[in-house]
Amino acid sequence: MKSIHVTASVLAFAAAVAMPAAARDQIQVTGSSTVLPYATIVAEAFGENFDFPTPVVEGGGSGAGRKKMCEGVGEATVDIANSSSRIGQSDIDLCAANGVAEILEVRFGYDGIVFASAVDGADFAFTPADVYLALAAKVAKDGALVDNTSATWAEVNAALPAQDILALVPGTKHGTREVFDVKVIEAGCKETGAMDLFLAVAEGKDDKEKGDNAKKACHELRTDGKSVDIDGDYTETLARLDADKNAIGVFGLSFYQNNTDKLKVATMGGVVPSTESIASGEYPVSRPLFFYVKKAHIGVIPGLKEYVEFFVSDEMAGPDGPLAAYGLVSDPELAATQAAVAAETPMGPLE
Repeated sequence: MKSIHVTASVLAFAAAVAMPAAARDQIQVTGSSTVLPYATIVAEAFGENFDFPTPVVEGGGSGAGRKKMCEGVGEATVDIANSSSRIGQSDIDLCAANGVAEILEVRFGYDGIVFASAVDGADFAFTPADVYLALAAKVAKDGALVDNTSATWAEVNAALPAQDILALVPGTKHGTREVFDVKVIEAGCKETGAMDLFLAVAEGKDDKEKGDNAKKACHELRTDGKSVDIDGDYTETLARLDADKNAIGVFGLSFYQNNTDKLKVATMGGVVPSTESIASGEYPVSRPLFFYVKKAHIGVIPGLKEYVEFFVSDEMAGPDGPLAAYGLVSDPELAATQAAVAAETPMGPLE
């Protein structure tokens, strides 16, 4: 972990609160491996500068974290779920079934999904269509869906290196996988015409169900060793890439930026991923980052609201804060998030 610079304004912010009494005195946070380093930076600064213990922050994946948060209310359950994808209706329904009636949705910034290879390897310039044609279980050929048999990137696109296809993608429990599926695989499925073919054979009682089933078919990846799910965090992906220099790994932008001595990033749609290209909306594979707070625990678990307010403060999540220094793209609507947190406003129905 890099050292954390805390400004005088952060210290003043911290000095303004005092510690209430309760049985469990440590905030418990779980979830996304992408959000993990940001939450750890905040937790360490919080523990050093507030009169509260340092929160316990763990990874495990966005989906797993949300399900853990939704197990119920009480000191034996976690307070916050970090997530690199937005909460789903199934999570909300699980929460409601277990008595978690109100949830605060906190969007604290943006990150991008990047494709990176060994720093001394070949250069790659991808489009979503390239990635789909390399990794999808079935692809469009002569107007029909056929099994994917491409062996090298050059077979997919002659402008790409003649290197064996091997992609290390996040496992299905990770929020990164959800964004990868939609913004890369699904986009490539549409670009290549495969989506139309899947729609033509999709089953369902109405157009919406048929469309959902066609998207699921698009998301199915090869099982012949060309696409490998990584269930651990980005450090596991990096270790696998170190072991096989032909591999292409899927990472969060901030992880890549902190490992540029080991990784070479690919362009996507002709755009180099950076905090600037994500902030401008030019880079096509970016996503908001969230954490979800169990409202029933505010005022019961010491320091919970103070931690959340500190996380989204200008001093931490603003463009000049330590999270931006690590790689976060600051949210231009951060002030609105700060106001919602201050008012403890629970999230409404999903749009």
